[in-house]
Amino acid sequence: MSYYFTKTISGNSLDEVIAQVTEGLKTEGFGILTEIDVAATFKKKLDIDFRNYRILGACNPNFAHKAISAEPHIGVFLPCNVVVQEIKTGEFQISAVDPIASMVSVENDELGAIAGEVQSKLRRVIDNL
Repeated sequence: MSYYFTKTISGNSLDEVIAQVTEGLKTEGFGILTEIDVAATFKKKLDIDFRNYRILGACNPNFAHKAISAEPHIGVFLPCNVVVQEIKTGEFQISAVDPIASMVSVENDELGAIAGEVQSKLRRVIDNL
């Protein structure tokens, strides 16, 4: 079982693609809680040049509430990460965590149904890009 699903698309800029991904997430009820600029962090902390690579911490509050209510420590798996990276000029790969794969280690049947619904929403986001 893969722990993510992915799609490669063309775009003019990283910011344009992130806006497109953010809008797709919004359509499925997700907001962006965090945005980590990996390239900038590597440059600042390690003085290493790295490709454009952003991690978006996406959260659907309704599903987060259901998950935390069902399993108090599930927050260690939240938010759902979506990676946007430029693999070559004008070509971007968008990857989302598969929530079912990340919930495999948690022994709570209630979470399986929640993870399945979140997986469907994240897949639609990726598929519709």
